[in-house]
Amino acid sequence: MSQYKHIIALFSHIDTIELICIFQYMVNYGIKDRVALITGANNPQGIGATTAFAFAREGAKVVLVYKRIPRSFDKTKTDRNGADRYFEANAGNTDVVEGRLREMNADYMIIESDISNDDAVKDIYSSVLERYGRIDILVNNAADCDVDGIDTIEKITQSVIDDTFAVNVRGSILMTRAFINNRCDYGRIINLSTDAAQVFAGQITYGASKATLEALTRSIGLEVAKYGITVNCVAPGPTQTGWIDDDFAKEVIPIIPMGKLIQPEDIAETILFLASEQARMITGQIIKVSGGHAL
Repeated sequence: MSQYKHIIALFSHIDTIELICIFQYMVNYGIKDRVALITGANNPQGIGATTAFAFAREGAKVVLVYKRIPRSFDKTKTDRNGADRYFEANAGNTDVVEGRLREMNADYMIIESDISNDDAVKDIYSSVLERYGRIDILVNNAADCDVDGIDTIEKITQSVIDDTFAVNVRGSILMTRAFINNRCDYGRIINLSTDAAQVFAGQITYGASKATLEALTRSIGLEVAKYGITVNCVAPGPTQTGWIDDDFAKEVIPIIPMGKLIQPEDIAETILFLASEQARMITGQIIKVSGGHAL
């Protein structure tokens, strides 16, 4: 251990946050100059945007795809976490996210489009390939869900079913098919589920769509392993992407064994690892990042 004394002495003089930052930069994920395509990225506090920042930090080129989802919100309440802040973010553009990427001197591309539309997906890939010539990593993060409390078996409507599955399932399949058909010598696909996908009373269609995505992760993983492409799924627990207000936090934190909300950075760092060279033999896995919630 004597040869490490100078390192230990150095670390003893810095705080935990600084230490984490140092280790982040010591790890080589092997994705510098890789092209990462991330869907659902217009919420600055969201998993998609945070993942883009993580990839950019590692020197990857990032492509952000998003669609504005217009929902009513109270502008006077968007200065704090809660439904109004979340709805405003999802209804907006990527100006804030783009500003952060510029500050990072990132190489990025932003596309506003609808991944549930086959022609739109073809256009997305055509635009990205024209600029970068390849796509190495796909993060299927975009999702739709009911916000009116009717995603129950007694109240569900056809439009909720169709809208939810159109994005969460069809859109993810279309994006994945295009990725496979335009594959290069490196391939990582990371899908986003939810930790409660298998049992999600009160949001049955949303949960079912995510459970479907988990099944697709395993099936597609088997189909494309011959190409050296890995397919994995991250299932977040209650994550603070701007939608959890203080009152709801008091309700949900007690049922998270680790005693705190998941942060988008927790999800982004997991995605980053699954996209890395180090994860080359991990495929078909559903990884819960939930602090022990919904195990």
